[in-house]
Amino acid sequence: MAGSTYGTIFRLTTWGESHGKALGVVIDGCPAGLSLCEEDIQCYLDRRKPGTSSVTTQRREDDLVEILSGVFEGRTTGTPISLMVRNTSQRSADYSEIASYYRPGHADYTFDQKYGFRDYRGGGRSSGRETIGRVAAGAIACKILKQLGISVQAYTRSIGPIEANLSRFDGAAILETATAMPDRDANVRAVEYLQKAKQNTDSVGGCMECIVRGLPAGIGDPVFEKLDANLAKAIMSIGAVKAVEIGDGCAVSKRLGSENNDAFYMTEDGISKITNHAGGILGGISDGDPIVIRAYVKPTPSIASTQQTVNRSGEEIDVSIKGRHDPIIVPRAVVVMECMTALTVLDAMLMNLSARMDRLIRFYHPDAD
Repeated sequence: MAGSTYGTIFRLTTWGESHGKALGVVIDGCPAGLSLCEEDIQCYLDRRKPGTSSVTTQRREDDLVEILSGVFEGRTTGTPISLMVRNTSQRSADYSEIASYYRPGHADYTFDQKYGFRDYRGGGRSSGRETIGRVAAGAIACKILKQLGISVQAYTRSIGPIEANLSRFDGAAILETATAMPDRDANVRAVEYLQKAKQNTDSVGGCMECIVRGLPAGIGDPVFEKLDANLAKAIMSIGAVKAVEIGDGCAVSKRLGSENNDAFYMTEDGISKITNHAGGILGGISDGDPIVIRAYVKPTPSIASTQQTVNRSGEEIDVSIKGRHDPIIVPRAVVVMECMTALTVLDAMLMNLSARMDRLIRFYHPDAD
């Protein structure tokens, strides 16, 4: 299977299945000397693990990470870092009947068409548990970026019709509410909405937003390695994400150029912009303003409501999905978006080190004229 590796310099390969013995990731390109322990990674995994609230699946997993290689005496060695999380609460029997038919909204049919075979236990590689490896690697990327003065923060912007009021943004609420919303009032209304959908054996979609602050201008490349293009690919690779916006996104299609262009002005620190409709990226390269990304997530496809489908014999049947499933994907996917963004930004920064001759000279030959 191709497609399990991401990144150019800071490069990760995720492995494992939802109902296998374990899942994990191998990371290449992490600089030596980074202080790193399992607790640095665990706090990120705890944000995405199941069974933590009434709006997540009640599958109980500790999702405890083990560092298998690449760290010695509390610091990275520059060699590949291997991380593993063991599965402890899989109930494969819940999925036995799925082997005979294709679940609406899932990758069952497309996996069969591609490989002629699939792991039907919880979706195998297409399961949301695959993101454990991304989050573990992203936790390391976030720690590196923090030391460079760059922050990456994602949160739930909306759930169904319930929108967070960002004028009363509460960063602490992202980690404390069941929905990962930065607005506690909206969280209460969103939880009520989710409970009603759950009672009706249905599920809900939503929108996540991620902000990158402190990234200097000049990161990213034109044409095929644009920063916004790579961010869009990274976020779209998260299961259930169906659309991505950078900056003002789709809204720009209804504006005049005079309304949408971000005017420049001079400050004591250099050039800045009056507005940020572009979302911090111009020509595929960061412009020094905060990078703003939104991702739109579909409702969880596994629902107990009766749905029409087809079995592997070609017969039309009605099904009701059994098992333990999230009524919404968004709150647990927020940290995945945060980590995929961090991985993309860090990789772009490492690639940028070779962009200018003056910087190479300053680094390798600082005594040169």
